[in-house]
Amino acid sequence: QVTLVESGGGLVQAGGSLRLICAPSGDTTTITTMKWHRQGPGKERELVAAIRPNGQITYVAESVKGRFTVIIENVKSTMLLQMNNLKVEDTAVYYCHAEVFGASGGVWGPGTQVTVSS
Repeated sequence: QVTLVESGGGLVQAGGSLRLICAPSGDTTTITTMKWHRQGPGKERELVAAIRPNGQITYVAESVKGRFTVIIENVKSTMLLQMNNLKVEDTAVYYCHAEVFGASGGVWGPGTQVTVSS
């Protein structure tokens, strides 16, 4: 069984940077893809980035290209989201999601709040 915990959220001014961390635990060998999603106030949840355990990036949202970078640290399968040049519209709860072999719907973390002020 896999569980996920996010950290690194907070309050930052526009133009600033944050690094989000998703730390999986349990049988991480069953993870097939890791993703960052976000849900802003009054908005639907959207996919931000996706990456395979071998480091292959499979998706980056157009709205964050050139500003956000997703990385896997393979030793502990920790997924990072480096967010630079943050904008007010990046304000959201950011969720880590792992697609896990044999687990329909995958596994979700509880989320971490990112607030960007103008």
